[in-house]
Amino acid sequence: MPLIKLQFRPGVNRDQTNYSGEGGWYECDKVRFRSGYPEKLGGWTRTTSNNFVGICRQMANWSTTYSDNFLALGTNSHLYIEAGGYYYNITPVRDTLTTTDTDNCISVSSGSAVVTFNLAAAHGLNSGDYATVSGVVSVGDAVGGIPITEINAEHLVTVIDTDSFSVEVATAATSTVSATGGTAINIAVQIAPGYAISVQGYGWGTGTWGRAAWGLGSTAPYYLPQEDWWLDNFDNDLVANIRNGAPYYWERGTSTDPSTALATPAVTLQTIATAAGANPDDVPAKVMQLMVSQQDKHLLAFGAVPFGSTDAADFDPLLIRWSDQDNPGQWGPTPTNSAGFLRVSRGSAIVRALPTRQEILVWTNSHLYTLQFTGTTDVYALQEYADNISIASPRAVATAASITYWMGQDKFYAYTGRVETVPCSLRNYVFTDINEMQMDQIVCGTNEQWNEIWWFYPSSDSDYNNRYVIFNHLDKVWYYGTIDRTAWLDTPLRKYPIAANTPIDVTESVVTEGVGTAYYHETAIDADGAPMDSYIQSNDFDIEDGGQYMLTRRVIPDVTFDTSTSSAPEITLTIRPRNFPGSTYTEDAADSQRVIETSVGAYTDQVFIRARARQMAMKISSDQLGVQWQLGSPRLDVRPDGRR
Repeated sequence: MPLIKLQFRPGVNRDQTNYSGEGGWYECDKVRFRSGYPEKLGGWTRTTSNNFVGICRQMANWSTTYSDNFLALGTNSHLYIEAGGYYYNITPVRDTLTTTDTDNCISVSSGSAVVTFNLAAAHGLNSGDYATVSGVVSVGDAVGGIPITEINAEHLVTVIDTDSFSVEVATAATSTVSATGGTAINIAVQIAPGYAISVQGYGWGTGTWGRAAWGLGSTAPYYLPQEDWWLDNFDNDLVANIRNGAPYYWERGTSTDPSTALATPAVTLQTIATAAGANPDDVPAKVMQLMVSQQDKHLLAFGAVPFGSTDAADFDPLLIRWSDQDNPGQWGPTPTNSAGFLRVSRGSAIVRALPTRQEILVWTNSHLYTLQFTGTTDVYALQEYADNISIASPRAVATAASITYWMGQDKFYAYTGRVETVPCSLRNYVFTDINEMQMDQIVCGTNEQWNEIWWFYPSSDSDYNNRYVIFNHLDKVWYYGTIDRTAWLDTPLRKYPIAANTPIDVTESVVTEGVGTAYYHETAIDADGAPMDSYIQSNDFDIEDGGQYMLTRRVIPDVTFDTSTSSAPEITLTIRPRNFPGSTYTEDAADSQRVIETSVGAYTDQVFIRARARQMAMKISSDQLGVQWQLGSPRLDVRPDGRR
């Protein structure tokens, strides 16, 4: 029998059985398709050697009229701006404590890196808060051998009692002392950190001591959502809010040197209103999502406290409010401004708003609306576009090539002017193995270089994002794999897509503090200097519908290693024979159906193997540094070998 050219359909299909999908691909990890052929996914490198604190859920990138290229990051504990490779902490401050009664207020013990503050009055802190200490001075610029610079810094607080707390520094004390710390110590307390993931449970056992569930009793059900930020730029400045929280504003300022602004925390939007001469009580005290309509320069709040109320408890999850045009501090409607509001009529809460080319798409938990700027006295008009739809999470949506795609609760959608279901060959694979309790973590983004939409999501056995699924919207094919990412941003202001991740101790569900990392994707062959395991495996194939056994004698590979940096790049080619779809693959050397692995390099012309079975699958994999590969059309030397 002549050589058989193995050409498989592009994309991966897990919605059919392995055998019924003959002629296609069944499994993969860190593989994409280019011109219909599989190749190893692009690697990633760190954007900077510096780290951030917390789990990042949102990023925003913008340029200013001063040529700044800012990247804002919101984590469950901090708000940052990255510029020039450095993370600047602009987390809003909720309170500033100043103590002038400093006699023996700082204590350290020999051999310990713990610094204890004993204040003369109640501090109002909670364990887990972050606070920045300043003003501490001492003879010799040290307290018990601990440098003053380590004390005058940001710290994670552990509360001892109402007027005492401790922090941990890098250097252990060399002596046990109590010091005055100078004439005045300032403690800037940042807004309280939120939860890294959604927490659900009952009363006292839910979450951290001192948080919202305490006091409900052991039988009261409670839901504590993960901390999410929404970020957008208003000209040179940044607007930000925690989902279902207070709105904030950070001013870049007019200096050609932004260093002062980067050292200044964001402030409440009410502060901006006061500075502009507007009524701060008109600013919504609580919003679901802040967004700037860049075409007409209105600041919009989707889900907000109604006009006339300053009580966050009056929050209306279906209310849309907006500020006066080009005036983010003016929210009170008058005959001479364009501030206003309207209410979505269907659904129980607004989940997400997303600007597109000519409209703003607004999702509730059951409907899709479009919001359009009219330029009339009504300012905006709202139109219902689809009902009986779902959206998996607030960040499960992205727009590419003027089409908006999103993940629903059980399928994928696209908005092209009308709502359509996107056919998906991985639908069953994704939605039957997803952690529905942590779907708020799902994040979506584009990879325009490769015409891809990425979704990162947690599998059913994980509390954190550990998988991805990709839709190539140009070729209309799907593929999937495993990567840990909490946020993704594809921005034209930076050359490569940016992703964020923070290591998690899965067994303890603990975030590793201070090691959050941002990566540039598609910049390398490897995974930040480590080998990247990638593979793709075909569906089983046969001859004569399995009526004859196949005897395989050799494979003529067709693999390219362009852009590889290894001096001897190679992949592993595996033939996986078996007699029945329900049989397992075996590596028993005495079995003619055993799995056969062989290495294929850049100059491998043919590989001699011997396998006999009714059906076979082919797998290509690599796990070496510096190897980039693309598979073409290998040929298999195979002949019929009887019926039994």
